[in-house]
This record gives sequence, C-alpha cells and structure tokens, in this order.
Amino acid sequence: MFDMGFLELMLIGVVGLLVLGPERLPKAARTLGLWIGKIKRTVSGMQREISAQLEAEELRQKLNEQQKKLDEGVQQVKRGVESIAEEESGKRSAGDDAGEAPPTAPPEKRLDDALARARTGSEGDDSKGSADASTADKDSAPR
Repeated sequence: MFDMGFLELMLIGVVGLLVLGPERLPKAARTLGLWIGKIKRTVSGMQREISAQLEAEELRQKLNEQQKKLDEGVQQVKRGVESIAEEESGKRSAGDDAGEAPPTAPPEKRLDDALARARTGSEGDDSKGSADASTADKDSAPR
C-alpha cells in the first residue's frame, strides 16, 4: 500500500508523541489500528463482491453460449426430421395411383407427425415386451 521504511515510521511516531503527548498516544494508535482494520475489511469485502459478480457474469456468458449451441443442435435435428418426413411423403405420393398429391402440411405439422410416428413405433415395441412380462408374472405367481 504505502512504501514506508523505518525512518518514515520513526518520524511519524516522534511527531505523534510531540502532538498528542505520552498519555493520549497509545489510545490514538489503538484507534488508528482499528480504523485501518475496518478499512482493510471493507476493501476486502468489496474485492470479494466484485470477483463474485465477475464470476457470475462469466457463468452467464458460458450459459448463453451453451444455449446457442443447444439451439443450433435442435435446429439441425429439426431439419433432419423434416427431411425424413419429406422423403416419406415423397414415397407415399409416388406410390399413390390416384395421381393427386395430398396437400402439403406446414413443416411444424410434418415434424409433429414424424415425431408422433417415431414415438408410437418405439412405444409399441416397449408395450409388447411389458405385456409379455406381465403375462409371465401372472403365470409364475403362486396360487
């Protein structure tokens, strides 16, 4: 903080002794020490608070970056599912003998339909396995 050597401290002590006298100098030194301690604690608290704020800001920035990456990933998946849905609708329209193509649904609707079909397909596999397991449990249950 202050670059004070022994001579500067000795000079301050002599001036304090002359100004305050031998009776009040110890009390003044004690009070000065308490004030310096309070100032140091206040500065230290401010430094901790500032560093905590900076860390919080860094975390917010990292969170925003991760959110952007996640959004990009969701968009890529969405495009992939939409392309699969378009391929399936293209196959269906090519297989239709009537010659009329069904009206195209908006991309959100196609995405929802493709996701619903995917969920239904995976749930159907799970329900078969659980139905088999429940039948096996009933057969092996003691009577």
